[in-house]
Amino acid sequence: TNHGTLKDFDMSAALDRAVVPQEQTKLRACLRCSMVKTRDQFVKYGCENCPETGCKNDASRVNECTTVSFEGLISMMVPDESWVARWQRIGTFTPGCYAIRVNGDLPEYLQESFERKKR
Repeated sequence: TNHGTLKDFDMSAALDRAVVPQEQTKLRACLRCSMVKTRDQFVKYGCENCPETGCKNDASRVNECTTVSFEGLISMMVPDESWVARWQRIGTFTPGCYAIRVNGDLPEYLQESFERKKR
């Protein structure tokens, strides 16, 4: 029976788009958007939501822009249908895994750079 909430939902397509950790250890969270992946994934692909952090192919930048200090984990596969995504304000982000709470801040020079680009 179709209840109308996910009437045309294609789970395989959603999973193809989702960015999920490849391991359960050595996880890090982006300090800007809370996406959770392994360090190696951040180095190889960067942050899909925050390419301006410059993490792709830059291990030192990954260390600056991500943290191992986070709490909880949300798997968001269908942003448009997820009340949790709205509650966490991640509804426009790439489907994947996100920290509920991230401890830490981006380095000040990066915060200033992002603020200048907003203007």
